[in-house]
Amino acid sequence: MNDTNIFFWGFIFGAIGLGYFSYGVKQRKGVPLLSGILLSGFSYFISNLLYMFMLAVLFMLLPFF
Repeated sequence: MNDTNIFFWGFIFGAIGLGYFSYGVKQRKGVPLLSGILLSGFSYFISNLLYMFMLAVLFMLLPFF
């Protein structure tokens, strides 16, 4: 897989994570805060695009459960 795609999707998921993080700070809720931190940082450790998508979806759905 192309490294440019991984960088692009990591950037997108990091931006979504920033939104979750700021929401968690403003509302003083721990689960969106943790989800935002995980979304912002997990792309540094995952080099497979399929695994990146699966984890991102999991982290984005985490605050709803």
